[in-house]
Amino acid sequence: MVGGGEGAFIGVVHRMAAALDGQIELVCGAFSSQPEKSKRSGAALYLPAERVYGSFEEMILKEKELPEGERMDFISIVTPNHVHFPPAKLALEHGFHVVCDKPLAFSLAEAKELRDLVNQTGLLFALTHNYTGYPMVKQARQMIRNGELGKIRKVVVEYPQGWLSTKLEDSDQKQAAWRTDPKRSGIAGSMGDIGTHAENLAEYITGLQIAEMCADISTIVEGRLLDDDGNVLLRFDNGARGILHASQIAAGEENNLSIRVYGEKGGLEWHQQAPNTLIVKSLDRSMQVIRTGVGVLSDSAQAHTRLPAGHPEGYLEAFANIYRNFAHALRKRLNGEEPNETDMDFPSVEDGVRGMAFIEHVIASGKSEKKWTKFSV
Repeated sequence: MVGGGEGAFIGVVHRMAAALDGQIELVCGAFSSQPEKSKRSGAALYLPAERVYGSFEEMILKEKELPEGERMDFISIVTPNHVHFPPAKLALEHGFHVVCDKPLAFSLAEAKELRDLVNQTGLLFALTHNYTGYPMVKQARQMIRNGELGKIRKVVVEYPQGWLSTKLEDSDQKQAAWRTDPKRSGIAGSMGDIGTHAENLAEYITGLQIAEMCADISTIVEGRLLDDDGNVLLRFDNGARGILHASQIAAGEENNLSIRVYGEKGGLEWHQQAPNTLIVKSLDRSMQVIRTGVGVLSDSAQAHTRLPAGHPEGYLEAFANIYRNFAHALRKRLNGEEPNETDMDFPSVEDGVRGMAFIEHVIASGKSEKKWTKFSV
């Protein structure tokens, strides 16, 4: 693991998700850019002192020297955005597979360089857009693939939060500090942090890609350096229209990611805060409520369902689905076998490139006087 030491939030989540199925063991780490802090963090995780490193460079180079079967198999990067690219690049160059928190990199240019490296090396690369791991998200995706909604016409996706309604970054809140800092977060605030989740979810469920956008990007809290609210009109590559809204100043909201998709025959609706439920609507029959673990689900939804009906499956289980699939794919690769479609069902480096392109295009559109900005990668 790179990052995720004392005081970190997402590193703890990654460790719990990776460990949930007993397929992945944390064997080493560079948990902080401060060597002493990294050492303390490793000791708290009961790692042997010789496998706790003062930098990711030291970790990758020393692990590479260990015999095959004793060295780490992959790295998990859980740092702020500006420290995604260097360890990912170095790991790929030295033959290590990579799991990386989103967004993929600090800039689109860095993202494209990582994509080129993945293509050149053939190594596995997973991006933890964890919301794709929910069983009902898989169910929605498969229903659209099967044509049950007909041609998709309209996509409405939103991700409101309220935690940055005040200038929290002026306090000692570590998460607020780096997420609102252009030097560590990049050119976008809310659009990079949660807007990319909305973009990825819309493309994952529908199978469509954004072709054009028209964005209104705002910084509402006075003195903040990055955007904290945005509204985007979308046009998809099949002609469908869409709306994407992401805000971190929606006071009282928690993590209210939701999506509605409408086709010629009907629509569907999913809410992250009630993740076991998928609502399906039709032109000619009553609304249907599909529940995780109940009745006949798609193979993809069933493969990612962990608990009997009525037991809530949530954030950690969805996150763990990404790690489990990655572990299955890696195990097969190490054994000289070819992973199947379910094994490879996790966001890829290509999704990461599209996420970085979304960030750059949405900020450019928000600044432009033109009505529409073409989306290109």
